[in-house]
Amino acid sequence: MKSKKAFGLWSAVFLGIGSMVGAGIFIVIGQAGAIAGNFVTFSFFLAAIIALLCGYSLSKLATTYPSRGGIIEYLTQTYGEGYISGSLGILFYLAQLIALAAVAKSFGTYGATYMDGGVTPFYTNLFALLVLGAFVFINLIGAAVVARAESIIVIVKLIALLIFTVGALYYIKPENLSISHAPTAVHVLFSLGLTFFAFQGFSVITNSVEDMQDPQTTMLKSMILSIILVAILYISVSVAVFGNLSLAEIIKSKDFALAEAAQPVFGAIGFKLIAATALLATASAINATLYAVTQISYTLAKEGNLPEVYEHHVFHNSEGLVISALLSIPMILFLNLSEIAAIASIIVLLIQGFTHTGHLFHIQKTGASKILVILAIFGTFSAAGFAIFYTAKSIAHFELYIVLAFILAFILEVLLRYFTQRTIEQQIK
Repeated sequence: MKSKKAFGLWSAVFLGIGSMVGAGIFIVIGQAGAIAGNFVTFSFFLAAIIALLCGYSLSKLATTYPSRGGIIEYLTQTYGEGYISGSLGILFYLAQLIALAAVAKSFGTYGATYMDGGVTPFYTNLFALLVLGAFVFINLIGAAVVARAESIIVIVKLIALLIFTVGALYYIKPENLSISHAPTAVHVLFSLGLTFFAFQGFSVITNSVEDMQDPQTTMLKSMILSIILVAILYISVSVAVFGNLSLAEIIKSKDFALAEAAQPVFGAIGFKLIAATALLATASAINATLYAVTQISYTLAKEGNLPEVYEHHVFHNSEGLVISALLSIPMILFLNLSEIAAIASIIVLLIQGFTHTGHLFHIQKTGASKILVILAIFGTFSAAGFAIFYTAKSIAHFELYIVLAFILAFILEVLLRYFTQRTIEQQIK
């Protein structure tokens, strides 16, 4: 008897929502708001449009090349079994590790707010490592448990966010939403890199294709539904936050902007409750991202980009899960993740752009709309360009860091090929 697949429509939607609604709404809203002011609502809207275009393109690729590797497999299929696809694959894997560490650090920060000593490096790192370890265990149990855990966590945090949003919208101060208080409209474009990064978890859905029921119809539906639901949530919450806090207050508490916005409505208890919701949100983002990182590392190993140890199985998962988590620990403990997260967000945009550009080479096979794929390419590269231009003003030589990231990935690809004597291979022939 054929076993039932772990991911149906709604469990796939929950996986996507769980991956997106984490650091995005609880941290990025403050950082993006510091750039775009109350125009951040439009930034989230534009980012959602780009995400939908990218999600459409990825869904077509996923059903044509059904592989746990997701974007890694699509790069290999469209650019061939060579150094370009290998380097981009490693770069994407490293970017996912950085994102994983950043979300874990976010969880640690919110967890530390409950301690008598307040937010300290010790408590932040302690909680970050504990949550990472907990979800490594969950992922080791198997994909079905991941799906069930996501469903429960997503429902709980969405209810909490809905209560906050409805309450906060009722107490909105209309003057706070006046465009006279906002920066110039071009700042919407400057903030697109951050707001898109808040959506970037949607690609996790493609990694579940081998565990998905009827992927030909479920993949695209779950992709569109998850992005639209998250877009509605982000836009509603951004209106609620900026309607209750001034721009100065948001900039001052940008790492806790959403929790801070709960205080005018629900008082001190509101801050604690939203902080608790942030813990759930970041925890589920860690859960979903770990699932994706595991599939990426497994596929890279199978195709020949990482050492064979990533392929060995532990319980119902692979050693790639454990190794990926271990690689993220030094970043949690020792790195300033705010600047690195900015680099990671731009790298993710660029890799998305390269993926959809490669899609054009195989568009007859996937049956996708050429216009929609071209729009996805334009959206991702444009958002990355504006983000690089703006970030370079505050971080000296930032554009060089991006170039160096690509060079490092290429060097790693060359070294791995030399020492392992393995070459990249397509999983789907």
